[in-house]
Amino acid sequence: MPHNFTMPQITTHLYVVRHAWAEDPGPGIDDHARRLTKRGRKRFAAMMRKLRKAGMAVDLVASSPLVRARETAELLAEAFGNAPPVEVVDALAPASNWPDLVAWTTQQDAARVAWVGHMPCVGRLVALMIGDGSASIRMQKGAVASIRLDDGPGHPGELEWLATDDIV
Repeated sequence: MPHNFTMPQITTHLYVVRHAWAEDPGPGIDDHARRLTKRGRKRFAAMMRKLRKAGMAVDLVASSPLVRARETAELLAEAFGNAPPVEVVDALAPASNWPDLVAWTTQQDAARVAWVGHMPCVGRLVALMIGDGSASIRMQKGAVASIRLDDGPGHPGELEWLATDDIV
């Protein structure tokens, strides 16, 4: 009797996203609880609409546990008609853990995954995902890097584009 076993999707496309514009840090403000500003929400949502129209598609969104990253991840997901799920992944918190992120991503059944995190970690993650951990990639708030992964996560990919809100 044949088995109905299906292989999970291999992640072949990764989007690395720096969280959108958030409240300024200051005395008495918990860094983990900083929220996106109203203007930051609008700017990022507009940019995501442009990227969706240009062909960006996402099946799953992973977010740092910090509030500003989670809010950015939710805006990203809302931009797509398929409303991809958003999962909090501790490895995306400041001081991101690349091996844990790669392991988490390879366990997902999603071809197109977005990671939402913080600088300088997201710049380092882009560099690692394209095979050059020594490179310095500057990512503005709300920036999105598109990386094609022909061999899946953990193998050097190709940076296809890096978008900032200048496109809006």
